[in-house]
Amino acid sequence: MFDDEISGNGDRKGLSRDELVMRIQPNEAIYLKMNTKRPGEMGFIIEETELDLTYKERYQDVKLPDAYERLILDVFTGSKINFVRSDELQEAWRIVDPILAEIDKRKLQIIPYKFGANGLEEAFDVAAKNGYIFRGTYVGKNSRSVSIIQNDKERLQSKSISKQ
Repeated sequence: MFDDEISGNGDRKGLSRDELVMRIQPNEAIYLKMNTKRPGEMGFIIEETELDLTYKERYQDVKLPDAYERLILDVFTGSKINFVRSDELQEAWRIVDPILAEIDKRKLQIIPYKFGANGLEEAFDVAAKNGYIFRGTYVGKNSRSVSIIQNDKERLQSKSISKQ
Protein backbone atom coordinates (compact mmCIF):
# COMPACT_ATOMS: atom_id res chain seq x y z
CA MET A 1 0.00 0.00 0.00
CA PHE A 2 2.79 2.45 0.89
CA ASP A 3 5.50 1.12 -1.43
CA ASP A 4 5.31 4.18 -3.67
CA GLU A 5 6.31 7.67 -2.68
CA ILE A 6 4.48 10.49 -4.41
CA SER A 7 6.90 13.33 -4.97
CA GLY A 8 5.98 17.00 -5.20
CA ASN A 9 5.47 16.82 -8.96
CA GLY A 10 3.34 13.67 -8.79
CA ASP A 11 6.05 11.23 -9.91
CA ARG A 12 6.16 7.88 -8.14
CA LYS A 13 9.30 6.18 -6.98
CA GLY A 14 9.90 3.18 -4.75
CA LEU A 15 10.39 3.67 -1.04
CA SER A 16 12.99 1.70 0.83
CA ARG A 17 11.73 -0.54 3.60
CA ASP A 18 12.32 0.17 7.24
CA GLU A 19 15.20 -1.87 8.64
CA LEU A 20 16.48 -2.80 12.06
CA VAL A 21 20.21 -3.50 11.83
CA MET A 22 22.05 -5.10 14.74
CA ARG A 23 25.78 -5.38 14.27
CA ILE A 24 27.61 -7.69 16.63
CA GLN A 25 31.40 -7.72 16.96
CA PRO A 26 33.36 -5.99 15.79
CA ASN A 27 32.02 -2.44 16.09
CA GLU A 28 28.78 -3.20 17.91
CA ALA A 29 25.86 -1.03 16.85
CA ILE A 30 22.10 -0.89 16.53
CA TYR A 31 20.47 1.13 13.75
CA LEU A 32 16.81 1.67 13.03
CA LYS A 33 16.37 2.93 9.48
CA MET A 34 12.99 4.34 8.49
CA ASN A 35 11.27 6.59 6.02
CA THR A 36 10.24 9.98 7.40
CA LYS A 37 8.87 13.22 6.05
CA ARG A 38 11.62 15.80 5.72
CA PRO A 39 10.90 18.42 8.42
CA GLY A 40 10.48 22.10 7.67
CA GLU A 41 9.41 21.72 4.05
CA MET A 42 5.95 22.53 2.77
CA GLY A 43 6.00 19.57 0.39
CA PHE A 44 5.75 15.93 1.30
CA ILE A 45 9.28 14.68 0.65
CA ILE A 46 10.12 11.32 2.15
CA GLU A 47 13.71 10.56 3.06
CA GLU A 48 15.54 7.70 4.69
CA THR A 49 16.58 8.51 8.27
CA GLU A 50 17.97 6.47 11.11
CA LEU A 51 18.38 6.16 14.82
CA ASP A 52 21.99 5.22 15.40
CA LEU A 53 23.53 3.63 18.49
CA THR A 54 27.13 2.92 17.63
CA TYR A 55 28.73 1.76 20.87
CA LYS A 56 32.20 3.17 20.14
CA GLU A 57 30.72 6.63 19.62
CA ARG A 58 28.17 6.52 22.45
CA TYR A 59 30.54 4.97 25.00
CA GLN A 60 33.83 6.63 24.05
CA ASP A 61 35.24 6.65 27.59
CA VAL A 62 34.37 2.99 28.26
CA LYS A 63 36.63 0.03 27.43
CA LEU A 64 34.36 -2.39 25.56
CA PRO A 65 35.76 -5.90 26.04
CA ASP A 66 35.60 -8.35 23.17
CA ALA A 67 33.45 -11.49 23.45
CA TYR A 68 36.19 -13.74 24.87
CA GLU A 69 37.24 -11.17 27.46
CA ARG A 70 33.62 -11.08 28.66
CA LEU A 71 33.42 -14.87 28.90
CA ILE A 72 36.71 -15.16 30.78
CA LEU A 73 35.55 -12.48 33.21
CA ASP A 74 32.29 -14.45 33.71
CA VAL A 75 34.34 -17.57 34.55
CA PHE A 76 36.41 -15.65 37.12
CA THR A 77 33.35 -14.08 38.75
CA GLY A 78 31.33 -17.32 38.72
CA SER A 79 28.58 -15.92 36.50
CA LYS A 80 26.77 -18.61 34.49
CA ILE A 81 24.56 -16.24 32.50
CA ASN A 82 26.47 -16.65 29.21
CA PHE A 83 26.94 -20.41 29.46
CA VAL A 84 24.63 -23.25 28.46
CA ARG A 85 23.44 -25.82 30.99
CA SER A 86 23.86 -29.50 30.08
CA ASP A 87 20.10 -30.05 29.67
CA GLU A 88 19.92 -27.07 27.29
CA LEU A 89 22.82 -28.49 25.29
CA GLN A 90 21.17 -31.93 25.06
CA GLU A 91 17.92 -30.33 23.87
CA ALA A 92 19.76 -28.29 21.24
CA TRP A 93 21.44 -31.41 19.83
CA ARG A 94 18.10 -33.27 19.93
CA ILE A 95 16.76 -30.60 17.56
CA VAL A 96 19.87 -30.15 15.39
CA ASP A 97 20.93 -33.81 14.96
CA PRO A 98 17.95 -34.77 12.72
CA ILE A 99 18.58 -31.69 10.57
CA LEU A 100 22.24 -32.62 10.10
CA ALA A 101 21.26 -36.22 9.36
CA GLU A 102 18.81 -35.05 6.69
CA ILE A 103 21.48 -32.82 5.11
CA ASP A 104 23.84 -35.82 4.96
CA LYS A 105 21.14 -38.17 3.64
CA ARG A 106 20.10 -35.80 0.83
CA LYS A 107 23.70 -34.75 0.17
CA LEU A 108 22.63 -31.10 0.19
CA GLN A 109 25.21 -28.57 -0.88
CA ILE A 110 26.39 -26.30 1.92
CA ILE A 111 26.51 -22.69 0.78
CA PRO A 112 29.52 -20.90 2.29
CA TYR A 113 28.97 -17.53 3.89
CA LYS A 114 31.38 -14.89 2.63
CA PHE A 115 33.09 -12.81 5.30
CA GLY A 116 31.64 -9.30 5.46
CA ALA A 117 28.63 -10.10 3.29
CA ASN A 118 25.14 -8.85 4.14
CA GLY A 119 23.78 -12.35 3.67
CA LEU A 120 23.43 -15.14 1.17
CA GLU A 121 22.03 -14.39 -2.29
CA GLU A 122 20.16 -17.69 -2.11
CA ALA A 123 18.45 -16.55 1.10
CA PHE A 124 17.43 -13.27 -0.54
CA ASP A 125 16.01 -15.25 -3.48
CA VAL A 126 13.87 -17.37 -1.14
CA ALA A 127 12.69 -14.22 0.66
CA ALA A 128 11.78 -12.58 -2.67
CA LYS A 129 9.76 -15.65 -3.72
CA ASN A 130 7.76 -15.14 -0.53
CA GLY A 131 7.06 -11.45 -1.15
CA TYR A 132 9.91 -9.72 0.67
CA ILE A 133 12.23 -7.68 -1.51
CA PHE A 134 15.55 -6.64 0.01
CA ARG A 135 16.51 -3.29 -1.44
CA GLY A 136 19.77 -2.94 0.46
CA THR A 137 19.40 0.81 0.76
CA TYR A 138 21.03 1.26 4.16
CA VAL A 139 24.08 3.48 3.93
CA GLY A 140 26.67 3.25 6.68
CA LYS A 141 27.25 6.28 8.87
CA ASN A 142 30.58 7.34 7.33
CA SER A 143 29.23 7.51 3.79
CA ARG A 144 25.69 8.60 4.72
CA SER A 145 26.27 12.36 4.87
CA VAL A 146 28.11 12.27 1.55
CA SER A 147 25.24 10.40 -0.13
CA ILE A 148 22.60 12.76 1.31
CA ILE A 149 24.51 15.79 0.08
CA GLN A 150 24.96 14.12 -3.33
CA ASN A 151 21.22 13.27 -3.52
CA ASP A 152 20.31 16.88 -2.66
CA LYS A 153 22.66 18.19 -5.37
CA GLU A 154 21.16 15.79 -7.94
CA ARG A 155 17.63 16.82 -6.93
CA LEU A 156 18.49 20.53 -7.33
CA GLN A 157 20.15 19.90 -10.71
CA SER A 158 17.14 17.98 -12.02
CA LYS A 159 14.80 20.80 -10.87
CA SER A 160 16.91 23.44 -12.63
CA ILE A 161 17.06 21.37 -15.83
CA SER A 162 13.27 20.83 -15.81
CA LYS A 163 12.67 24.61 -15.41
CA GLN A 164 14.71 25.33 -18.53
